[in-house]
Amino acid sequence: MTGIRDIGVDVIAPTGEWDGDDNCPFYGSLRVRGQIIEGSVSTTGMAGSIVVEREITRYMKKYERYEKRTRRYSAHLPSCIGGVEVGDRVRIMECRPLSKTVNFCVIEKGEPI
Repeated sequence: MTGIRDIGVDVIAPTGEWDGDDNCPFYGSLRVRGQIIEGSVSTTGMAGSIVVEREITRYMKKYERYEKRTRRYSAHLPSCIGGVEVGDRVRIMECRPLSKTVNFCVIEKGEPI
Protein backbone atom coordinates (compact mmCIF):
# COMPACT_ATOMS: atom_id res chain seq x y z
CA MET A 1 0.00 0.00 0.00
CA THR A 2 1.36 3.42 -0.88
CA GLY A 3 0.70 6.59 1.05
CA ILE A 4 -0.75 7.18 4.46
CA ARG A 5 -4.28 5.98 5.22
CA ASP A 6 -6.93 8.03 7.07
CA ILE A 7 -7.81 6.17 10.28
CA GLY A 8 -10.90 8.30 11.02
CA VAL A 9 -9.45 10.05 14.07
CA ASP A 10 -7.94 13.53 14.22
CA VAL A 11 -4.27 12.74 14.99
CA ILE A 12 -0.92 14.04 13.82
CA ALA A 13 0.33 11.80 11.00
CA PRO A 14 3.51 9.83 11.80
CA THR A 15 6.74 10.91 10.11
CA GLY A 16 8.77 7.70 10.52
CA GLU A 17 9.57 5.05 7.94
CA TRP A 18 7.28 2.06 7.40
CA ASP A 19 9.01 -1.34 7.36
CA GLY A 20 6.18 -3.46 5.94
CA ASP A 21 4.36 -4.11 9.25
CA ASP A 22 0.75 -5.14 8.44
CA ASN A 23 -0.32 -4.23 11.99
CA CYS A 24 0.00 -0.49 11.33
CA PRO A 25 -3.17 1.63 11.25
CA PHE A 26 -1.58 4.22 8.93
CA TYR A 27 0.24 2.10 6.32
CA GLY A 28 -0.91 -1.47 6.99
CA SER A 29 -4.34 -3.07 7.17
CA LEU A 30 -5.05 -2.80 10.93
CA ARG A 31 -8.39 -1.15 11.66
CA VAL A 32 -8.81 0.81 14.88
CA ARG A 33 -12.13 1.40 16.64
CA GLY A 34 -13.58 1.98 20.09
CA GLN A 35 -11.84 3.66 23.00
CA ILE A 36 -9.09 6.26 22.75
CA ILE A 37 -6.90 6.30 25.88
CA GLU A 38 -4.14 8.71 26.81
CA GLY A 39 -1.40 7.64 29.18
CA SER A 40 2.32 7.52 29.80
CA VAL A 41 4.72 4.82 28.61
CA SER A 42 5.96 2.68 31.49
CA THR A 43 7.78 -0.16 29.69
CA THR A 44 9.35 -0.49 26.25
CA GLY A 45 10.99 -3.91 26.71
CA MET A 46 8.82 -5.98 24.35
CA ALA A 47 9.55 -6.27 20.64
CA GLY A 48 7.01 -4.09 18.82
CA SER A 49 4.88 -3.42 21.91
CA ILE A 50 4.85 -1.10 24.91
CA VAL A 51 2.98 -0.86 28.21
CA VAL A 52 0.96 2.32 28.83
CA GLU A 53 -0.17 3.39 32.31
CA ARG A 54 -3.18 5.59 33.00
CA GLU A 55 -3.69 6.99 36.49
CA ILE A 56 -7.18 7.91 37.68
CA THR A 57 -8.04 9.88 40.82
CA ARG A 58 -11.32 8.81 42.39
CA TYR A 59 -13.23 10.36 45.30
CA MET A 60 -14.21 7.94 48.11
CA LYS A 61 -17.40 9.29 49.63
CA LYS A 62 -17.31 7.10 52.73
CA TYR A 63 -13.80 8.19 53.78
CA GLU A 64 -14.00 11.71 52.29
CA ARG A 65 -10.67 11.20 50.57
CA TYR A 66 -9.28 10.61 47.11
CA GLU A 67 -7.66 7.41 45.92
CA LYS A 68 -5.37 6.80 42.97
CA ARG A 69 -5.97 3.89 40.66
CA THR A 70 -3.58 2.77 37.94
CA ARG A 71 -4.51 0.76 34.87
CA ARG A 72 -1.91 -0.75 32.54
CA TYR A 73 -2.53 -1.46 28.86
CA SER A 74 -0.31 -3.44 26.48
CA ALA A 75 -0.25 -1.71 23.10
CA HIS A 76 1.31 -2.42 19.72
CA LEU A 77 3.89 0.18 18.63
CA PRO A 78 3.93 0.59 14.82
CA SER A 79 7.34 1.10 13.23
CA CYS A 80 6.24 4.39 11.64
CA ILE A 81 5.69 5.97 15.10
CA GLY A 82 8.84 4.52 16.78
CA GLY A 83 11.25 6.39 19.03
CA VAL A 84 9.06 6.19 22.14
CA GLU A 85 10.83 6.45 25.50
CA VAL A 86 9.66 5.67 29.04
CA GLY A 87 7.67 8.65 30.34
CA ASP A 88 6.36 9.85 26.96
CA ARG A 89 2.66 10.62 26.61
CA VAL A 90 0.91 8.53 23.96
CA ARG A 91 -2.62 8.01 22.69
CA ILE A 92 -3.71 4.45 22.09
CA MET A 93 -6.83 3.18 20.38
CA GLU A 94 -8.65 -0.13 20.60
CA CYS A 95 -8.17 -2.65 17.80
CA ARG A 96 -8.66 -6.36 17.22
CA PRO A 97 -6.65 -8.71 19.49
CA LEU A 98 -3.06 -8.88 18.22
CA SER A 99 -1.88 -11.29 20.93
CA LYS A 100 -3.02 -12.64 24.28
CA THR A 101 -2.70 -9.26 26.02
CA VAL A 102 -2.39 -6.69 23.20
CA ASN A 103 -5.75 -5.14 22.20
CA PHE A 104 -4.61 -1.55 21.61
CA CYS A 105 -2.40 0.23 19.08
CA VAL A 106 -0.46 3.50 19.47
CA ILE A 107 -1.91 6.18 17.19
CA GLU A 108 -0.10 9.30 18.38
CA LYS A 109 3.03 10.22 20.30
CA GLY A 110 2.94 13.29 22.54
CA GLU A 111 5.37 15.24 24.70
CA PRO A 112 7.10 13.64 27.71
CA ILE A 113 5.71 14.31 31.17
